[in-house]
Amino acid sequence: MPIIGSVIKGIIDVTGTISGESDPVAEQKEVLKSLLESATETQFGTAYKFPEILSSEDIQRTFAETVPYFDYNSISANWWEKIHKGAENVTWPGNPDYFALSSGTTGKTSKRIPVTEEMIKAIRWAGIKQVLALSNFDFPSDFFEKGILMLGSSTDLIEQKDHLEGEISGISASNIPSWFRGYYKPGEEIAKIDDWDERVEKIVAEAPNWDIGGLSGIPSWIELMLKEVIKAHNLKNIHEIWPNLEVYTSGGVAFGPYEKSFNALMGRPITVIDTYLASEGFIAFQARPETDAMKLVTDNGIYFEFVPFDPDLIQEDGSLSQEAKSVTLAEVEKGQNYVLIISTVSGAWRYLIGDTIEFTDVERAEIKITGRTKFFLNTVGSQLSVNKLDDALQELEDAFDVEVPEYTLCAKKYDDGFYHTWYLGTDAQLDLKKAAATLDESLKNANKNYKVARSKALQGVKVFVVKPDVFYEWNDRNKKKGGQVKMERVMDEDKFQEWEDFVQKEL
Repeated sequence: MPIIGSVIKGIIDVTGTISGESDPVAEQKEVLKSLLESATETQFGTAYKFPEILSSEDIQRTFAETVPYFDYNSISANWWEKIHKGAENVTWPGNPDYFALSSGTTGKTSKRIPVTEEMIKAIRWAGIKQVLALSNFDFPSDFFEKGILMLGSSTDLIEQKDHLEGEISGISASNIPSWFRGYYKPGEEIAKIDDWDERVEKIVAEAPNWDIGGLSGIPSWIELMLKEVIKAHNLKNIHEIWPNLEVYTSGGVAFGPYEKSFNALMGRPITVIDTYLASEGFIAFQARPETDAMKLVTDNGIYFEFVPFDPDLIQEDGSLSQEAKSVTLAEVEKGQNYVLIISTVSGAWRYLIGDTIEFTDVERAEIKITGRTKFFLNTVGSQLSVNKLDDALQELEDAFDVEVPEYTLCAKKYDDGFYHTWYLGTDAQLDLKKAAATLDESLKNANKNYKVARSKALQGVKVFVVKPDVFYEWNDRNKKKGGQVKMERVMDEDKFQEWEDFVQKEL
């Protein structure tokens, strides 16, 4: 039994044992108190009277009643733009060391989200907590001696006058602890390569020299990388070159739609662990093997609020009406869709991150991402979340025994009314009418609002098939290759028209 691996595994097991059960509700109260105390003398803290909030009997409720909701556009225009103009102590003490660039699912210009030194520490600590949670998984001791291949955005960050900029995965990778660098692949030199294809080419060349135990990154780009390694080295599966590969840490998007195509690249099953790392912080990770839900990081620099999802309270641009009422972690209910609101050590306050979530276990504070506020498919009252769409797609995969790693859709208006128009990314041959009927029936059975919509304004489902490479080229054109981004599962009509024009050119 490898000595180093045994020692590391022993530390993880002991730490996991002595840490005991946490109290997420109590932790969240302390996080909010700490955030308010730290930012009391900032411009934001002064404007919204943080000292008065702190002296109130119910800090959580007073905070919610005093500070409005912000989305990126509103907090950037009113507050973060001051930082770029040289102001200090705006929404957090001092000035941020980094700005995370994120284009999200829409927009041609990158968002610039502050990332403070406190947030870097919080992300690092959340990563350590995730490692400690590995004591819940039955990995062999020698797993803890293997390399971890992290495929994110470039660590060659852009130097500005007083800060660095890059995608959050690149910022995080450039700040990995020194003790981890011996395990980290592809290594600092390759990780700095900005061109994604060139970076993968270097990884392919080095692949035989590495003993990889874990993978981390967005599913679609991990798949592309694995396919290139398999092709270049004439392999049947990736385990022929990395026999000790045990775990894949997914992030950025739901893994479900990629499960079949991902498993086809493996020589044997491996453990898939979901994470929720956004540009705004490390929000949650899967902490135990009994579920694929993720545990909120409730004690580490992020305070969470939850707004019961109501389409009438979501503006056309995806922002939230100020009329919407939030609840605390102590008040949430299992199975309810919530809009996620966060306040952080990077100076985001009551910030609409854009995701909707659902609690699968309230006591453990475990969640699943159910969709995006802007892309909750509700054009004709169908009220479909992305997880319902993912489920329907998996039913189609099972029914036709095919792999469909990519898809997008839109409630598109034709001459005779609205149709949910799906584009499926697959190499398989499909009967389009039967595929449309399968998706339609699955969604009728899963969602009563969809069933009602189908009897009224929604005329039906249309399905088109394109190669998965078309999706990859679309993402590449939008500069999303290798980065930690949300995939465009649902588009509005304007964006969908861009997509269809792009598809025609590619075909």
